[in-house]
Amino acid sequence: MVEEIEAFGSPLIRATHKSTFEITREHHLTPRGDCIIAIGANKAAKDLSDRFKETAKRTGAEITIIIEASGVKEIVKACGNPNLTFTHPTDIVVRKSNYICGRTVAVRADKAACSLSRELVERLKRPWEPVRITLLVMA
Repeated sequence: MVEEIEAFGSPLIRATHKSTFEITREHHLTPRGDCIIAIGANKAAKDLSDRFKETAKRTGAEITIIIEASGVKEIVKACGNPNLTFTHPTDIVVRKSNYICGRTVAVRADKAACSLSRELVERLKRPWEPVRITLLVMA
């Protein structure tokens, strides 16, 4: 099951958070948002397909997140969880921890915002740079 998300870069992206990264539908960003890697997304957690959500909730579900901007690609491996709710109307959050809230779409990720290549982060800092996030889930 695959979900494609289109979003954009912003000069305020810092990508320094040690345990999460976030994609948001919001079009503004403050310097405090150190986990945000893309803004203006066309989907949030609640917008993902029912089929994706059902698969991600299966025990043992594996989620691969591919982040691409200007030809630079990063792959993050994470896990689904039966307790995921996918209810947030503006955000998608991937976490290294097992913490779950309505924004969480994957847990136990092998990377957080601070782990992303600085080459990718430089692309994500470009104003309105197109960013493609692909979510693949297998159970």
